[in-house]
Amino acid sequence: MTDALRNRKVAFLVAPEGTEQVELTDPWASVRAAGGSPVLVSTDSGSIQAFRHLDRGDSFPVDAVVSDVGAADFDALVLPGGVANPDFLRMQGEAVQFVRDFFDAGKPVAVICHGPWTLVEAGVLAGRTVTSWPSLRTDIRNAGGNWVDEQVVVCREGPTTLISSRNPRDLPDFCRSLVEEFSVAPTIA
Repeated sequence: MTDALRNRKVAFLVAPEGTEQVELTDPWASVRAAGGSPVLVSTDSGSIQAFRHLDRGDSFPVDAVVSDVGAADFDALVLPGGVANPDFLRMQGEAVQFVRDFFDAGKPVAVICHGPWTLVEAGVLAGRTVTSWPSLRTDIRNAGGNWVDEQVVVCREGPTTLISSRNPRDLPDFCRSLVEEFSVAPTIA
């Protein structure tokens, strides 16, 4: 355990159902192991249902409802993937605004797999280089982003550092990169 993320609160924004479990649990464990405080944020209270690809996985308790918190309450944001998760989130105005607020505040954001769909909806990809699950390539390009096929991309265009990754196989590098990038970001007051 390190103290790289000591005193840092990291929001994990997920839909009530459809998050790829390992894309939630591995970054969560990395944030916690680095001394940070992960917070599960969703559109509804109660718990979320994660998936292991198409099979139901575990349920996880929601710590905060997106309508009750804002980017000012956190130091960084993680957007796990899963096909259904970001597809649901991009249709929820409060969730999209929550994401946009992190970019407006210049706070770091990490996203994996299908997670960039929420970024497309938030209108924050213009001029940024990102990676994702390959099927999002056209959506990212149409949103003004530069899509590349790499394990992890750290884009520092604009005030917000954006860490992106393609899929669960990239999780070790993704988690290492997000801890490194989140550790150099200023903490909330």
